[in-house]
Amino acid sequence: MKKLSHFGKGAEVAMVDVSAKATTVRKASAHGFVRIGPLALEQVRGRRTPKGDPLEIARIAGIAAAKRTSEWIPLCHPLPITHIDVTARLCQNGVEITSRVTAAAQTGVEMEALVAVAAAALTVYDMCKALDKSIEITDIYLVAKTGGKSGDYRRNAQGQVRGKTQRAK
Repeated sequence: MKKLSHFGKGAEVAMVDVSAKATTVRKASAHGFVRIGPLALEQVRGRRTPKGDPLEIARIAGIAAAKRTSEWIPLCHPLPITHIDVTARLCQNGVEITSRVTAAAQTGVEMEALVAVAAAALTVYDMCKALDKSIEITDIYLVAKTGGKSGDYRRNAQGQVRGKTQRAK
């Protein structure tokens, strides 16, 4: 049975010591969705919100937040991120947000990808809240990750785990 890595002896929490781990290329992608009512969404489509273009501001916020993940999540390691891509795409009933993060590091970038999506989604909310207070942020999840000892992970189109693949030893 696996155990949680952020617990030391007893029940105290601890930052995982990754100093003995090899530096490898780590990649992760995440997804989120911001559901917006039709009247407010029409203004988002025309980029006519009171604060400006919410999609571009959300994209920049996601990139900035990913770079500061260790400040958001207490036991996260600060990582030398080599690439971040955040996309905010208009859909029929809201905004779909995706992120992709890469680093050459001793630990994975899943949290950076998830923080990027969360910050971008919150930014869309902030940019549009004057138009619609019923905005919902939903479906934030890890899509895929590669690199590291635990192997690769990918969800399928229905959001179910396709399975974890282990690297050959």
